Amino acid sequence: MDKLRNYDVSFSGLKNGKHQFKFEIDQSFFQLFDTEQEFTNPRITVDVLLEKHTTFLEFEIKIDGTVELVCDITSADFDHQIENEIKVLVKFGEEYDDSDENVITIPSSDHAFNVAQLIYENVVLSIPMKKVSPDVSDEDLRILDQFSPKDIEEKEEEEHESDPRWEALKKLKDKN
Repeated sequence: MDKLRNYDVSFSGLKNGKHQFKFEIDQSFFQLFDTEQEFTNPRITVDVLLEKHTTFLEFEIKIDGTVELVCDITSADFDHQIENEIKVLVKFGEEYDDSDENVITIPSSDHAFNVAQLIYENVVLSIPMKKVSPDVSDEDLRILDQFSPKDIEEKEEEEHESDPRWEALKKLKDKN
């Protein structure tokens, strides 16, 4: 966690009320997580608004910037705009607990809250599953759709005349 210390938001000396923090995110930030990304060359600004209350903290994290993606159709690089916002409530308790996505519990002894994981998850979740460059023409998409495999709709089996042997067994069942 020491490598992410630059993303700590210290709240212990702050008065109750609103406080603003700003982070500039680039490739070095994502290298801290030791995972492969589907994008390169991130240029992201993160605005963190902290509203401190006596017994809890409210964080509003706004992400705005661009990342470079590879188009699934043309394999060409293109810039993709990322714009996202999350709100998280941080309360104090016995131990760290992030099982609820909107409420995070941190130990009462903590004096700072690290926003790096929230920033990372927000950026990664902002990347679309299907990466299509804005330079791909409608004509190319139409041709691609024309030659793409179509979903096979399962036809409902028509009820056929049942086997007379089954009919005889059903009659025996009905008699009992």
